Amino acid sequence: MRAPERPTFESEASKTIYQYVERHGTAARHRIREMTSLSPEEFRSELEGLESKGYLEESGGTVRLALDVGSVEEYETDAETYLIRPGRNRDFDGLVETIREVTSKESYVVAESVAEQLLYEDAVTRHNTVESRVFFVATIDDEVAGWVHLDLPQVEKLRETAQLTVGVRPDHRRRGVGDALLTRGVDWAEANGYRKVYNSVPATNDEALAFLEGHGWNTEGIRRNHYTIDGEFIDEVLMAYTF
Repeated sequence: MRAPERPTFESEASKTIYQYVERHGTAARHRIREMTSLSPEEFRSELEGLESKGYLEESGGTVRLALDVGSVEEYETDAETYLIRPGRNRDFDGLVETIREVTSKESYVVAESVAEQLLYEDAVTRHNTVESRVFFVATIDDEVAGWVHLDLPQVEKLRETAQLTVGVRPDHRRRGVGDALLTRGVDWAEANGYRKVYNSVPATNDEALAFLEGHGWNTEGIRRNHYTIDGEFIDEVLMAYTF
């Protein structure tokens, strides 16, 4: 487990290849080669260099980001068994559906914006010189039941704080899934040198505020009338967990 380090490149060609894969989440090897003006030998050398640095990985002709953000953990409850693991691009549809289901039933504006960003960028994981984005998902029978997301700025003055969102489909609540997801995200941030994680929640979302408070989060500030929800001005509560 390690925090994503800002990528560096030995050539403009390797930077171009990496950026293409990073923007698409995954990419077919032959499409990447077509996009470059490199000979097959040059392309192979540049791709192998990126793989040796741990930036990219390839399987069966598909190239993807190779971010090491942890392992798969299995949990058992009286009702079901679920896994918590790093999110991958194959989780894209399930992630968006889960976030939208959660935010359709309760006000969670930051999570709504995460879903819209996923749709706009068409990629689960991002890692470049400006930002990194990491997801852990809870899956039941290989279906996404919940998520925890960490937005990790690469700007030096912000690199010790991370924004976190977390949510679980209503049908899978009260079974410890949300607790395990939040713990996974917070533990990952602490193990990788972050000093604070924060979340922003509308003041009317009592369940989310109680959930965070129950896990040791504190109110760091309130922005008055920050949201307009159903025609009403609603305060934003800034919650934080400091290590």
